[in-house]
Amino acid sequence: MPDEPLPEPTDAPPAAQPGVPPAPRPGPRADEAPEIAQGFHDPRVVDRSGRLVQTAGMDEAELAQIVRVMDALFRWRTAEQRASAASRRYMQLGETDMKALRFVIVRTGQGHHVTARDIAAHLGISSASTTKLLDRLEAGGHIHRTAHPTDRRAIAVVVTPETRKAAEETVGREHARRFRVAAALSPQERETVIRFLDDLSATSEESWDGQAAAAASTASDGAV
Repeated sequence: MPDEPLPEPTDAPPAAQPGVPPAPRPGPRADEAPEIAQGFHDPRVVDRSGRLVQTAGMDEAELAQIVRVMDALFRWRTAEQRASAASRRYMQLGETDMKALRFVIVRTGQGHHVTARDIAAHLGISSASTTKLLDRLEAGGHIHRTAHPTDRRAIAVVVTPETRKAAEETVGREHARRFRVAAALSPQERETVIRFLDDLSATSEESWDGQAAAAASTASDGAV
């Protein structure tokens, strides 16, 4: 008998077998955030008219991949906020207090004697607010103030060993894990990530001031 012709190749899924339910279509993970599961970062969902996001010339695969990037950024921000909140709860401190402690730990490790003026400049707060912050940290046993070794007019701020250890166990270990993730990338991948994050950072803040000024001007004109 002559050989029967082979069937033409096809991209269609295989036919369902009798008595076997079809495989479910892939969807969001069960533990996915609602913002991702509901397509908050997908212009095909939130900007169907294309008023804000121009998607002309992009195919569905390209659009889906871009949305995956935006979803991944959202997961990263959420994880960072969660880790930051956890470290504050662990040390029972507020965000500004944690920033001050980290600044003192890092600068001390670099061989500097940190003063209240240094902390005020780093945090962008007044001297009065800095004094209250240091009083609070000292009362909680996180720092102590001592005479500056080279400047008689200044007081040096020193983090206690117990607080330094607690900071290493929280913020320090988290930073080390992130460093390992970056170290696992190739040099070319790191350059791509750096360029992407720098470009992303450039999209923030700058335009808001102009928009806020324009909105205020419009409101003022309307009130006349």
